[in-house]
Amino acid sequence: MSNAIMPYITRVISSDNLKNIKRSVYKCRRYLKGDSPTLDIFLRIDDPYSYLLVQVIEPFLARFNVQANFHTVLELQPDMFPAMDMWHEYAGHDAGHLAKLYKLVFPIEHTVVKDREILEAATTLLLKAESNSDFIHVAKEVFNQVWHGHFNIDPNATPLNKSSFFDHLKSNQALLAKKGHYFGAMINFESEWYWGLDRLDHLETRLIKQGLATHKDIKVEFNLTYKDFCNQTLSPALEAEIDKTKPLTIYWSARSPYSYIGLERAVKLSEHYKIPLIIKPVLPMMMRGMNVPTVKKMYIFLDTKREAQKLGLPYGYVADPLGPAVERCYALLSYARNHNKLQDFLLSFARAVNTQGIRAETDTGMKIIIERCGLNWETASSHINNTYWKKEVNDNLKEMYQQGCWGVPSFCYDGNIFWGQDRIGMIEQLIINKG
Repeated sequence: MSNAIMPYITRVISSDNLKNIKRSVYKCRRYLKGDSPTLDIFLRIDDPYSYLLVQVIEPFLARFNVQANFHTVLELQPDMFPAMDMWHEYAGHDAGHLAKLYKLVFPIEHTVVKDREILEAATTLLLKAESNSDFIHVAKEVFNQVWHGHFNIDPNATPLNKSSFFDHLKSNQALLAKKGHYFGAMINFESEWYWGLDRLDHLETRLIKQGLATHKDIKVEFNLTYKDFCNQTLSPALEAEIDKTKPLTIYWSARSPYSYIGLERAVKLSEHYKIPLIIKPVLPMMMRGMNVPTVKKMYIFLDTKREAQKLGLPYGYVADPLGPAVERCYALLSYARNHNKLQDFLLSFARAVNTQGIRAETDTGMKIIIERCGLNWETASSHINNTYWKKEVNDNLKEMYQQGCWGVPSFCYDGNIFWGQDRIGMIEQLIINKG
């Protein structure tokens, strides 16, 4: 597809009008068939986010007039997880932070469950319970036992029918793929996806707007990662407690839409608490040999739209900078830094390619980006084809990997590493000594 046309296509795909039309079609279809609003919930026994979701799903369902179909999955698609071992290790630590925030149960010393026999035995119990009314009770018990190391395979249990087991599992996996996803802890409601605790707020909002709450006073509850972000009143006592010498570091990609949101929020956090912000660009995943399948790119695109909208940020008029535009951006890192304009330049770039459809691979587009952040285009253009940036960007990537993260945006503060723009609220708690 032509680079000139792409921004207009993305603006239509991410528009509220198209989203509302789709929702109306699904709602009308449901009414005509006489069906009840139904959530399809996909859980995986070795997924920490599924464990957290299992703990909250029963009270969540009690708040809304919806039904739930549960689907157990086990296999992961390797092409969706370019650093699977690192993901597993990080996800456990991350789930621990979420559990603390929402007062849920999660093992302090978590261990990634890898024993295939245990995973299959536990998954079998979940598969058997899917059609029963007590599925949530069974799931909570099984997840608790597996994640706390107490799961024992019953020697008297009926031997596992491998054929039946894998047929059922494959059917669930196929349904997940058919509906357009690849992850555990996923909820699908009429074509839209909601991941774990982090996206339940979007589902809550949608169900409330569609009149599906059990009573009129129902409000969004799963908003603790962003609800009071930078709303903390800085009393003299609190300000005195904040260590303004500790920097916030963000590992950032010029192509990542989540990096765009992450940079906006990092700047806001830095300015609010008057702490230094260090921006460390890295190459986008696709420019370092990692595959990002189309279904994953589409989910990220639409998810970024709703996350940005929730946070009061524009998004959707996108001119994908993959390739030359990213290289031109990084070629100007030193120039912008030498003029104390690095943050302004990267904000200008991120806003241009994510919200204004400006094509940074063209001189016309880059001139706009450069001049509106107070830099000189004529001078900048003399630097735009240099390759000195490659060492800096590669060093940043190695440093990010060493800290246990592979994707962007990743944040580091006072020895703590977080992946994803969703987690910057947790960094705020560390800053004000409430972490």
